[in-house]
Amino acid sequence: MSTLRFKAVEEAFKKKALQVSSPSRYVSDFYGKYVFTSSTMARYLSKETLKAIRNAVEKGETLHRAIADDVAAGMKMWAMELGATHYTHWFQPLTDGTAQKHDSFIDYANGPGESIIEEFSGKLLAQQEPDASSFPNGGIRSTFEARGYTAWDPSSPAFVMDDTLCIPTIFISYTGESLDLKAPLLKALGVVNRAATDVCHYFDPNVRKVYSYLGWEQEYFLIDEGLFATRPDLLLTGRTLLGHESAKNQQLEDHYFGAIPTRVTAFMKDLEFEGYKYGIPLKTRHNEVAPNQFELAPIFSETNLAVDQNLLIMSIMKKVSRRHGFRILLHEKPFAGINGSGKHNNWSLGTDTGVGLLTPGKTPEENLQFVTFLVNILMAVYKNNALLKASISSATNAHRLGANEAPPAIISAFLGTQVSSILNQLENSTTEQAIVVDSRKRLSLGISHIPEVLIDNTDRNRTSPFAFTGNRFEFRAVGSLANCSSAMTAINAAVAAQLIEFKQTVDGKISQGATKEKAIFEVLKEYIKISKPIRFDGNNYSDEWKEEAARRGLDCETSVPKIFNAYTTPASIHLFTSTGVLSEKELHARNEVKWETYTKKIQIEARVAGDLAINHIIPIATRYQSVLLDNLYKIKAVYPPEKAAELSRLDASLVEEIATHVATIKENVDAMVEARKVANRLECVYEKALAYHDTVLPYFDVIRYHADKLELIVDDEMWTLPKYRELLFIR
Repeated sequence: MSTLRFKAVEEAFKKKALQVSSPSRYVSDFYGKYVFTSSTMARYLSKETLKAIRNAVEKGETLHRAIADDVAAGMKMWAMELGATHYTHWFQPLTDGTAQKHDSFIDYANGPGESIIEEFSGKLLAQQEPDASSFPNGGIRSTFEARGYTAWDPSSPAFVMDDTLCIPTIFISYTGESLDLKAPLLKALGVVNRAATDVCHYFDPNVRKVYSYLGWEQEYFLIDEGLFATRPDLLLTGRTLLGHESAKNQQLEDHYFGAIPTRVTAFMKDLEFEGYKYGIPLKTRHNEVAPNQFELAPIFSETNLAVDQNLLIMSIMKKVSRRHGFRILLHEKPFAGINGSGKHNNWSLGTDTGVGLLTPGKTPEENLQFVTFLVNILMAVYKNNALLKASISSATNAHRLGANEAPPAIISAFLGTQVSSILNQLENSTTEQAIVVDSRKRLSLGISHIPEVLIDNTDRNRTSPFAFTGNRFEFRAVGSLANCSSAMTAINAAVAAQLIEFKQTVDGKISQGATKEKAIFEVLKEYIKISKPIRFDGNNYSDEWKEEAARRGLDCETSVPKIFNAYTTPASIHLFTSTGVLSEKELHARNEVKWETYTKKIQIEARVAGDLAINHIIPIATRYQSVLLDNLYKIKAVYPPEKAAELSRLDASLVEEIATHVATIKENVDAMVEARKVANRLECVYEKALAYHDTVLPYFDVIRYHADKLELIVDDEMWTLPKYRELLFIR
């Protein structure tokens, strides 16, 4: 390691005194301390107010302003007891992150100039007015049309962060369009509840509500803060634009589920403690496959709450990591040649009667309900595979998909042998038949002191982007940096639309004289045949699958700007408008935002790559080249011609090799800059995004290839950028 890089790490450790809070012995003693939970509300709100909130969340009843005043008074009292002095509406603009504007509780007691009081009314709780034109909106609002509103979401609890009461809200324009990711998600959850409940009534008339559940798995990298500070590409883009792979990376598979490094364990304990205080039920922690890569995962929650908790934990991770001398990398592909990071979304549906709709039952009727929902989900995924891919696509996730254990940019569903066999039998049956799903088998290992192992009804397929894992589907294609709302809005809306169509079709057959069971069987058989192209249990990484997927008619597009077009196809517009989740205007506006964001991210990376190449790599390489040339002159001055020629052969070869790489880098950086200039002159945001993808992005790999070759040649003491072997192994 160069002296400069060593000092950077050393200074980071000197500045960091790890101040880790000591949690109580029992998590339950402090769990949810900073969250306005139902149990907390019961201490600060009247029974009538508490009942009104529950009815609003569970039954969709309107909250009156008087109720909001009562909630605001209790919420303020609770928050101030925890040290809060400000409040904010915490919302999710179209940036994949969160936003907030803090206001103090203070107001004049008796008019201007008099004493002040702490005040927080129902009006302030219910809505705020941030600047709508300053957030991405896709042309819905002009710069001179700045008014927008945030509105309280009582289904997600408020919390206190530092000295601020944070109130989860939606964000809408003055004219009513959604400007965020939460509002469409709430609409999608509402419509899937209604559609699924109607279908459940075929099997159980007691069902009153169906919940969408989400369990996310957050993968991330940790690197030393000192090293992070000396990598401009990590600092500005979240990934390394240059860097040759380490001699040892993940090829020995020794990091996965291995012993967690001591420093990382301290960070994880601190993070869990902070997460528990905010009611985030963190359950799992472990080493992931790549060096310095880790994962955390919570217990399943209702989808809206789970999304908010994921956004909150990503924010907390950034703070806690710095207390331990680390920086968190949430980019989907921060390092080339090793695994990227995903955020697997484990998604399922369940009823208010405690039934998991994706859990096989114990009776034929329960299993018919299970198969009904399973097949309708397959139909939804089949019909909307391009849309689902668009929901998880981004400039950052594009680097991960299809590389090092990430699923490819083709959506398919894995079911496993047993479930696939059941569907095949139904497809080929001529009469109604009882559906039997085997209970978990027992596997005897033949070792006397080892108990029998219970085998699940499906294996796992780590290459599948949408895999059934026994009682849920795992949407593995979601990126680690993403807001889960996008993927969850798409899947819940698609499934809702499909269930509505299913019920209409079944009811039509019943009205024509078919029995309920016969009508359901006939429709399911038809759906199984139609959706068969989406089912694939093999290796999604193989080239053969890509060819087969194209033959099946699945969407195989890999250009991110083109992938986004799936949002505005006639089918997608009908899906979102018919369910009331998004209007056609909102869909087109969101695509404008997506294309603009894509362009800006590639533009930033191009500028950083050019800066690194011209101001770091080339000067270092030419400096080392000068050292070699100086050595050549000295050899010729000391040795006779024949000996000098023999001794200088290596240095001469290196001088020529460096010159070739430097010239190629300079040539491609110049060409990339010109391509950017041409792209920047395009006025259409879609055409500009395409130009950046097609004419700017291809230069990245060429520049990187030659810069990485120079990294292998140049003296390590001269190379100022930390290398992969230093970045990827925590000491």
